[in-house]
Amino acid sequence: QVQLVESGGGLVQAGGSLRLSCAASGRTLRNYAMAWFRQAPGKERDIVARVSGSGRTVDYADSVKGRFTISRDNAKTTVYLQMNSLKPEDTAVYYCSAQSSRSTYWGQGTQVTVSS
Repeated sequence: QVQLVESGGGLVQAGGSLRLSCAASGRTLRNYAMAWFRQAPGKERDIVARVSGSGRTVDYADSVKGRFTISRDNAKTTVYLQMNSLKPEDTAVYYCSAQSSRSTYWGQGTQVTVSS
């Protein structure tokens, strides 16, 4: 089992920045790809960014490229999402996910609200 706890969400003005954290417990994340998803009211949950288990491969949704950065620490227990130049359309609940060939785990989500 992997337990994921997100933090760092909040209210920010357009153009501002936030840094989300996802702390894992239960086992090392070394064998898991990590991803951030987001879900706005009335919309589906969409992937925002993903980093491979090794950290060498990262992918971003087109809507956040150049503004968001996903990273993971060397101990493989925490994943971050640095969000810059935030826009009102970035408003959503952000979820952390750990993915292996066998299992997918989710955190409880953290609210990000960007005011115009």
